[in-house]
Amino acid sequence: MPERPVILTGFMGSGKSSVGRLLAQSLGCPLVDLDAVIVETAGKSINAIFAEEGEPAFRALESACLERALAGGRAVVATGGGVVIAEANRQLMARHGIVINLMASLPRVLERLAGATDRPLYAGQDEAERVGALMAEREQFYCVADIRIDTDGKSVEDVAAEILRFLKGLEP
Repeated sequence: MPERPVILTGFMGSGKSSVGRLLAQSLGCPLVDLDAVIVETAGKSINAIFAEEGEPAFRALESACLERALAGGRAVVATGGGVVIAEANRQLMARHGIVINLMASLPRVLERLAGATDRPLYAGQDEAERVGALMAEREQFYCVADIRIDTDGKSVEDVAAEILRFLKGLEP
């Protein structure tokens, strides 16, 4: 396992948290769930941050928490789906870690997010249209990764095993 953080990016519902938990366990290192760190730091839910302070304030907090997480050394970092939007975040992740992008199709994402109430950019009407547009908009940023893994039709264990094989291949 490399000494640098392993950073999981991908759209909401792509499996970052689930895969991250298993991957961290397999690698014997901590899991840093960036959304959980943001909630702890702010002392309120992501929905509350969006509602009370707006998306720009959330993104600024997200960037600060990402920087702290990556300074912590060896860990698996499960990011939020929008962390890739900021150029500074993409540069930071590329410089300090191994970026692994988890991909999922629109139907799979909608299936996984059905009934979710804790995702401010998902809640509301016309989820399929909004999610599809967000996925398309962010694709240019998600593709900036050391490896991309399609999670459709794969178990969490399958995806984690694929990542472990990739990481093993990076060892000298």
